[in-house]
Amino acid sequence: MAKSMSLAPRRMIGCHFARSRHPSQFRPRRSDVPSEKLNRYPFYTPRFWHGMRPVAWWKLLRSGRFRISPSRWGMAIAVTFATPVNALLGALQTLFCRGRIERSSLHGPPVFIIGHWRSGTTLLHELLVADERFSSPSTFQCFAPHHFLLSEWFFRTFFGWLLPDRRPMDNMETGWDHPQEDEFALLVLGLPSPYRRIAFPGQPPVDLDYLDTETLDEAARDQWENGLRGFLKAVSWRTERPLIVKSPTHTGRVATLARAFPGAKFIHLSRNPAELFPSTVRLWQSLDQVQAIQVATDNDLEPYVVECLRRMYDAFHRDRDQIPAENLIDIRYEDLIADPVEQVESIYSRLRLGDFDHVRERLETWAQTQHREYRANRHELPEAQAALIRREWADYFTRYGY
Repeated sequence: MAKSMSLAPRRMIGCHFARSRHPSQFRPRRSDVPSEKLNRYPFYTPRFWHGMRPVAWWKLLRSGRFRISPSRWGMAIAVTFATPVNALLGALQTLFCRGRIERSSLHGPPVFIIGHWRSGTTLLHELLVADERFSSPSTFQCFAPHHFLLSEWFFRTFFGWLLPDRRPMDNMETGWDHPQEDEFALLVLGLPSPYRRIAFPGQPPVDLDYLDTETLDEAARDQWENGLRGFLKAVSWRTERPLIVKSPTHTGRVATLARAFPGAKFIHLSRNPAELFPSTVRLWQSLDQVQAIQVATDNDLEPYVVECLRRMYDAFHRDRDQIPAENLIDIRYEDLIADPVEQVESIYSRLRLGDFDHVRERLETWAQTQHREYRANRHELPEAQAALIRREWADYFTRYGY
């Protein structure tokens, strides 16, 4: 798969921007560190809502009943002024590039990294795209899915300073060119997504049925598939390399994804729920603090975390046997952390991703320098929480040996 592609950058005829980008520098950091507070996230840093067009922004506000907290009015006003710019740039991209993208195809079946939030999906994503023969949706592409073909070079060149050095919830580095979850692109495009709850965390969760796309009616599922396919085709057309795609929300969508992308491969990660649960609660707390346009003072996240895993894994365990055995593998977070080079080599071999020796030296250098300082955060769950997840996530504990 990876052997057959050309790495030479080319330029599009008729549009004045490069189609291929240099892969992001390989700089994965430890992803789960002890901390009493979130990393700094400046007020001027764009939130994902800033990439929306007017209709998607209006629908988001309406779904939250316009209950914007006074402290977030500035953010909401800034997003409102940004939406017409996104619409204009999106119209220009459609005018110049839509036909070429529609006539293009993906550069091979994508590889989907799936698994619950905080199970090591981000680290594995960074490790795999260290191989420049692959590509991935970048942070900017997910932030501006309507117009990144026109605007990405400009933002990466002149506005890298807008992003903080680290993500708010951990020490993973940020940057416009770093690999990102494509779920954020779907959110910005205005498609239904569970991530809409981040805007209004004080409201009941929304779009949880999109954690299991097989339960959707045909029209809704087709709309979602077309949105994802269109975005990934644009990214693939831009990079001219096979895609490594990562989103925890895809865990319960494997049947839909396998049908939409014939030959797709899946890497599923699992992690001890005693670590997974508190780390995921912290994740949502951090996103609610830095991304929300509504301040929720009494938001109880524990039932939400419990319900999301249940829905995702009910669907995953129901549908995983529909995927050919050679196209779906399981990796434990604990094994990935203990020996990342060995685990990535195993992934290359089991999924037939190409010659691992091409990237071996780069990964070994990282493992012997940066990774050797890694210390995973340890959580002490209160007895009531431990009993809760033991009861509600019993199947997960049993299937993955925790």
